[in-house]
Amino acid sequence: MKIYPTLNLQHGRVVPTTGDGDPCAEAPLELAARLLDEGTTRMALVDVDAAMGKGNNRDLIAQILQRCHARDRKVCIQVAGGIRSSDQAQFFIDQGAAWLVAGTILHKSPMVAEQLMARFQPFLTAAIDARGGKVHRSGWVDASTLSAQDLALRAKAYGFRRLLFVDIPEDPGSDPDFETAQLLASSTGLPVVMGGSITSPRHLAAVHAHQGLKGALVDALLFREDPELLALLQAACA
Repeated sequence: MKIYPTLNLQHGRVVPTTGDGDPCAEAPLELAARLLDEGTTRMALVDVDAAMGKGNNRDLIAQILQRCHARDRKVCIQVAGGIRSSDQAQFFIDQGAAWLVAGTILHKSPMVAEQLMARFQPFLTAAIDARGGKVHRSGWVDASTLSAQDLALRAKAYGFRRLLFVDIPEDPGSDPDFETAQLLASSTGLPVVMGGSITSPRHLAAVHAHQGLKGALVDALLFREDPELLALLQAACA
């Protein structure tokens, strides 16, 4: 199973996935470097400010991408948050991103989604951010009545070949919504990577047990706190 430590970038700092709690004291470049030293070969970078339409961390993401590609082994990086134009997509590809995540544009800007698909299909992943099976947009601040399944089927119709299901937990102690994750995988026939609510070794074991789920995004800050999580990451990247 593929595990992606995830750096959520806001105002130039790494923040928890849920948005609760203080920013990490460690600089983003230092945290990324430590994860690379610990053996990770995959990473996800989320521009929270860009997703919310309140600025961006583009230059910082470019620095992290450059730092990763200076290593002596291949590191695959996924970039998400506010990718809503061909120019933005091309910038991150030029910096070495392996995958780009499109989310809000799937339902707010169908024409842009089609334009991105025409130029960048091999790089694109469709993000389905949902709580209780209902889609949330623009960095989770905009709830909708659209179901996660309907958006996933729309993404498949556009030509997306990979889905990222970001399960927004009701509260920090909520169990992941594997029911919706499995529904997306079975109804679309596309590989699904799951994130948002995956916070423990038990959750990772459950991801592995669900057919159609090919990997998990896990808040990078959690690997500092849980040695068992770090051991699972190292085993997955060995």
